[in-house]
Amino acid sequence: MCVADLQISSRLVLECEAMDANRTITRTAGNRSQQKRSSYLFLTFQCDRPLEAGARFRLDGFDAVELGRADALRTEDVSENGARVLRIGVPDARISGVHARIDKVLGAWMLEDKNSKNGTLVDGQRVSRAEVHDGAVLELGHTFFLLRQAPATSIADHLHGKDLKPPARGLATFSPALAAEFERVALVAQSRVSVLLQGETGTGKEVVARGIHELSRRAGPFMAVNCGAIPQGLVESELFGHRRGAFTSAQDHSGLVRSSDHGTLLLDEIGDLPLAAQAALLRLLQEEEVKPVGESHPVKVDVRVIAATHRDLEKLAAEEKFRSDLIARVAGVVIRLPPLRERREDMGLLVSAILRKHGGEAAAGISFSPEAARALLLHQWPRNVRELEKCVSGAVVLARGIRVELDHLPSEVTSSAEGPAPGRAEDATPPALDEHERKLYEELVTQLRAHHGNVTETARVMGKARTQVQRWMRRFGLDPASFR
Repeated sequence: MCVADLQISSRLVLECEAMDANRTITRTAGNRSQQKRSSYLFLTFQCDRPLEAGARFRLDGFDAVELGRADALRTEDVSENGARVLRIGVPDARISGVHARIDKVLGAWMLEDKNSKNGTLVDGQRVSRAEVHDGAVLELGHTFFLLRQAPATSIADHLHGKDLKPPARGLATFSPALAAEFERVALVAQSRVSVLLQGETGTGKEVVARGIHELSRRAGPFMAVNCGAIPQGLVESELFGHRRGAFTSAQDHSGLVRSSDHGTLLLDEIGDLPLAAQAALLRLLQEEEVKPVGESHPVKVDVRVIAATHRDLEKLAAEEKFRSDLIARVAGVVIRLPPLRERREDMGLLVSAILRKHGGEAAAGISFSPEAARALLLHQWPRNVRELEKCVSGAVVLARGIRVELDHLPSEVTSSAEGPAPGRAEDATPPALDEHERKLYEELVTQLRAHHGNVTETARVMGKARTQVQRWMRRFGLDPASFR
């Protein structure tokens, strides 16, 4: 590693330590320096304009937000009786002139429907007035917003999708936290510092790796290999190559490492790499050379290695399934990619990209029903962006490229759009419950009452998916609005 790389590496370590320190919040009574958090409102999905990526509005300094109809997306900063109000106008014919207002009351955001023609929904439930919690989905006409509390950053206050300038393809986001991670990607890309990408399956680790390669401007190719998909006995041969005669019927084979010389090699699911191959990989990272199977002398290579995994490498090391010295080599900078359920503010951005990719010229004619859009925003997406892409691309085919309806989506997604059955008061008792169901019912009522009908918080405390809690409420006839 050259002096310049060492300087970049040292700078990155200091920056990472500073960022980690900033992320640490001590929740003790004597804490004096809790991290400041900002409120953001995201225009996250437009049913009639799904190719419009959306927008982000930072609410710091505002006392209220007024949402209404306009001929184009517009914002206005006004003063009303000493209060600072952000007016947001959206081109949606089903939104009233002044549709809803969100006021900051004692540190919380309270939404009030302003007698709109089509009503206002929060997390799929019609409301006249309600507290808007972190991560709440607001539905006005055919337009969806999302409120988010996030650590304060220096990013721009307001940002329209057309103004997004990602550092590389696939690295666009409205999420302030993820944007900060992508800034680190851009900083490290042109160095030789090793990068470890962590995140659940389907969160886009290969997309980020390609972005790093694009920003690195390395002359060689980008190559990706799934370490868990190579038969264990062939890992070293596939990665590092072999010479003719090394084993029966063997011909000269350069291997993936030498094939990506002067380029970038992504080792996806590196946690599945056998220990023997880990030792050879350590030599590659330390000495920048490989020794093909059957060869007596090592071969010098110039390869940028990026590792990716959904597994906890430290835990694997404690179980002696992964070399701790290899962790030190591959984890020069760690980039953590959030699951899709934690970056729903990017739903419009992601759907727009998927439609352009799979819809071609017909993408401009595609729209979504509000029920279908609601399902996309409320689903938990256990398989993340990969699942979203399959869902949307399949729905477009079934919809014949016109309007995506709820029944064009997979059943596991459509259940997210089904609200609880209306009407039973919180203290009503459903008939004919066995002992197990009665205990479940009582716990559900207790948590709904404690969280004022907030389904998301109830699901979190009970350790269940939000959709499961909704199914229970339908079964027992509970309406979360009766707990508010």
